[in-house]
Amino acid sequence: MANSSSGMAVHDECKLKFLDLKAKRKYRFIVFKIEEKMQQVTVEKVGGPDETYDDFTASIPANECRYAVYDFDFTTEENCQKSKIYFIAWSPDSSRIRSKMLYASSKDRFKRELDGIQVELQATDPSEMSFDIIKSRAL
Repeated sequence: MANSSSGMAVHDECKLKFLDLKAKRKYRFIVFKIEEKMQQVTVEKVGGPDETYDDFTASIPANECRYAVYDFDFTTEENCQKSKIYFIAWSPDSSRIRSKMLYASSKDRFKRELDGIQVELQATDPSEMSFDIIKSRAL
């Protein structure tokens, strides 16, 4: 189903993989890409449950926009095991302006398709999505 404001469709695989991450914990992260010719958001890469945050950041291209979700496990001060699902909108300064506009205009609708996101981050530079920032936003 295309969105009238951005004309962007969301491939079913995006929702299915997200459900596998959220409910079954089959993945640590998912990287999504907008296929501009098809006007559709698709799954570009998934990371298994044993992959680290470094594996995740290495999966995101330095000069191209992406959406991503990351399942972050942490321990609270009360020693409880918790996890939070992060939505990251990656829009590096070095990416094409058209691409930045496309990702920005499609973000809210795409995010609504992924029910269960707890924290959202916008990043234009790797430092804005460092592990320390992820950790600080969890608590």
